[in-house]
Amino acid sequence: MAAYETLRYEEPEPGVGWLELNRPEQLNAFDETLTRELQQLLRDLERQEGLRALVLTGAGRGFCAGQDLKSIDPAQERSLGRSLEERYNPIIRRLRALPFPVIAAVNGAAAGAGMSLALACDVRLAAESAFFVQAFVRIGLVPDSGSSFFLVHLLGYARAFEIATLGERISAQEALHLGLVNRVVPDDRLREEALAWARRYATLPPRALALTKRLLQKATWASLEEMLQYEQYCQEIAGRTEDYREGVAAFREKRAPVFKGR
Repeated sequence: MAAYETLRYEEPEPGVGWLELNRPEQLNAFDETLTRELQQLLRDLERQEGLRALVLTGAGRGFCAGQDLKSIDPAQERSLGRSLEERYNPIIRRLRALPFPVIAAVNGAAAGAGMSLALACDVRLAAESAFFVQAFVRIGLVPDSGSSFFLVHLLGYARAFEIATLGERISAQEALHLGLVNRVVPDDRLREEALAWARRYATLPPRALALTKRLLQKATWASLEEMLQYEQYCQEIAGRTEDYREGVAAFREKRAPVFKGR
């Protein structure tokens, strides 16, 4: 795997990847290099053999502060729409398409597109000191990188509108209450807890997890009839795997299953 200037990647345990945004002095804010490297690494991980779960976090005291505004020349004419299509949207699409669970370990500020990045993950754990901000309105912009989609589907229109238009800081505990995160943990236990979630996913049947991820994403927009048909389609695929046969055999033999992703 290529060396990266703004990312750190390791596999601390079999089947578990740990991906860290690595611009700590800028609270891991996005610049051109970070968005380019993150696209490339996610592309590589999609084909990474044996990878069953990924943790995404930030180095230092921030998760991701969104776009690095200091890297932008305000006098320079630029297309923000093209920037989204070329830099940010491919990251969100790749995160959603990865065939394994992605766990956001939010260790500090998740602002603007950084909040979108966390919301694009399948599971979110937040340190007690973490917070979220839809910072777009503060500089005269609208939510992007998927935030408009994720907020409405997670919270409903009225709450999403409040958060997107007021741009207020949301604490980790408030985010838990709203349903934006799955767990809040002490700061010094965030890595341990995130690895525990990833370890648990790494023992589950990979094909079934990948299909479930596709099912639940489709369910955010499809009708009941469409979902009944798609469940039928996915279940047919899952039922033909060796992991399904192993799961049934383990149940009958009263032992823990060993899933191999086949």
